[in-house]
Amino acid sequence: MSLEELYRYLRWRMDPEDEGARKRFQRIVEVAKKLELPRNGRILDICAGTGIAGVAFALATNASKLTVLDMRRDDLEKVDEWIRISGREVQVDKVVGDARSVHELVGEHDIAVLWGLTMPHFDAFDAIKLFASVALILSKDGYFVIEETDRVYGIMYMIGYKDFLVESEGEDYQLVSVHSGYDKRRGAFRRTYYKLPGFEKVTEEYHRLWDLASQLAIGLIFFKEYKLLDRFQHGVHGVSDVIVFRKPRKNVAEEIIHSPPSTF
Repeated sequence: MSLEELYRYLRWRMDPEDEGARKRFQRIVEVAKKLELPRNGRILDICAGTGIAGVAFALATNASKLTVLDMRRDDLEKVDEWIRISGREVQVDKVVGDARSVHELVGEHDIAVLWGLTMPHFDAFDAIKLFASVALILSKDGYFVIEETDRVYGIMYMIGYKDFLVESEGEDYQLVSVHSGYDKRRGAFRRTYYKLPGFEKVTEEYHRLWDLASQLAIGLIFFKEYKLLDRFQHGVHGVSDVIVFRKPRKNVAEEIIHSPPSTF
C-alpha cells in the first residue's frame, strides 16, 4: 500500500498528456507571475509529482535551476515533458525522497514550492519538520510558497465530514474512501481507500484537515514575513489560496531539526 497506488486512481491533474493538466499549468504560471518572486533563482518543487508546479514557477521567474522532489520516482520522470511544453530550458535535478528530510537531500534554493493542496499528508508534527527543513535549505531572503485551502471551514462547516466519500471516477471504476479512525495525538483522520466495483482495497492514509490559520502560525515560527492571497485576491480560476513566507529563521529551524523536543 502506497501513495503511488492511491494516485494511480485519484486522477490528479498533473500528467502532461492531459489537456486539463496543461490548462492547470498555465494557471499556475499566471499566479506565479503575480507573486513578484525573485528572478533567475533556484527553485525547489516539494511533493512535486510530475513537476507541473515547479516548471510553471521556473517559467514565470526565469529560473536558473529547478529541483523536483517526490517519493514517486515514475512521476518525476515526466518533468522533462513539462519543460518541453514550457518552451524554456532549465537545469533540472530529480530527487526521490521524503519532504520532511529535504534539508538532507538538496542544497540551497531561493524559492521552495509546495503546490496542489498537499498539506493533509502531513500531520501536526510532520508539519513542524517540513517547515523547519524547508527553512534550512532556503537562501537568506528565500521564499516558501504553498497552495492550500481551509478544510476546517470548507469541509467541517460547509460540507460536513463524510464517513463514506466518492473520491474519483474513471472509465470503469470509482475510488471511494471510508472513515477508519482518528489519531488524537497526530490530529489526523485515517481513511481506507477502495476501488469499485469489487471493493478492492487500495491503501490506508492518515490525513490532517488543516485550516489556513494553523499553517500561518507554524510558518511564522520559521519565517519572518508572510503574505496570504486568497483565491479572490489573485483571481485565477482553478487555483486555491496561496501562502507566501519569506526570510527563514534558520536558528530556530536548526534547533528543531537537531534538538527535537521529546516527551517526559
